[in-house]
Amino acid sequence: MAINKAKQRMLQGKAAIGAEAGVGSPFSAELMSPLGFDFILVDNQHGNWDERGTFEAMRGIGLGPAVPMARVRQNDFGAIGRLLDMGALGIVVPMVHNAELAKEAAFAMRYPPHGGRSGGAYGVGFHGGDDYMSWADDELFLAVQIESAEGLENAEEIMAVEGVDGCWVGPGDLGFSMGLDRSTPEGEKTHTEAIDSIFAACRKTGKIPGLSSGSVDVAQPWLDKGGLFMTIGVDSRWMKEGATEALRRLGRTS
Repeated sequence: MAINKAKQRMLQGKAAIGAEAGVGSPFSAELMSPLGFDFILVDNQHGNWDERGTFEAMRGIGLGPAVPMARVRQNDFGAIGRLLDMGALGIVVPMVHNAELAKEAAFAMRYPPHGGRSGGAYGVGFHGGDDYMSWADDELFLAVQIESAEGLENAEEIMAVEGVDGCWVGPGDLGFSMGLDRSTPEGEKTHTEAIDSIFAACRKTGKIPGLSSGSVDVAQPWLDKGGLFMTIGVDSRWMKEGATEALRRLGRTS
């Protein structure tokens, strides 16, 4: 059986640090796996992924020590099951605004009697053994994204849903939905307080708090506040930043 080491860390109160794979290259995801990340998140919502690429990325990540996870395009029973059947050990579901949507995600995530997932996981053999259905429900990790004003209002009810393991706050969409101007001190203060309240809802319900961030600088304050399911960047940004810095040192860019 496979052990979801990222989930184990979080359940022990230790942060799991992940990288987002967005360029759509299985090799990019594979290259990041041995670098020290706890998980690699294949972003099917905003990344450049097709189904074949996602399938290959799961195996590429599996060659290293990082846990393969994926963000689904939308809260859809078939789409969630498809990613799990490819070998994802964690799923992030976007735009979960209320408890009913959270229940739908949880139902799709696990086998009966805990959910309604269909049997036939054709692509999980790289995890080892032929006993996948005996351990999958325990090792899989479901994070829902609270990233709207409605989701913020319903945060505690969402996080209390059985089968939801944690959240992955979407700070950008949350700010947009709340109509905040985060360039102002007042807007940034309101935004921070909103995320604080979501983290508090996680603690109250015994669930794992997390946040999507594009850099260590953004992630660190939330790690200090107890964030456990944290991403610190995406391959496309790191590639661009590294190339830009190399050219800058040669005097080719300002």
